[in-house]
Amino acid sequence: MKHKDTHRFIHDYTGLGAFGLDRPTDEETVRFYLQKFSEDAFMEMLVKRLSDSELEEIYNFIHKFLKTHISEEEYHRLFLKDR
Repeated sequence: MKHKDTHRFIHDYTGLGAFGLDRPTDEETVRFYLQKFSEDAFMEMLVKRLSDSELEEIYNFIHKFLKTHISEEEYHRLFLKDR
């Protein structure tokens, strides 16, 4: 089965990994953090330690940004990859 998900950015990233310097560095740092955050082994450990309300808070936080900043078509094509 071919996987549709990718995390290529993290493999080539050589930036500062600092926030607050400038917009391009902030964008790179957020991408870095999110890709590291979503690593399977890290998520396996973390989600078991989160409370129900913390799980809901993370879900709602992500869902809010998806609904605010991407279209329905982008949601399916880029996020779910089901089109």
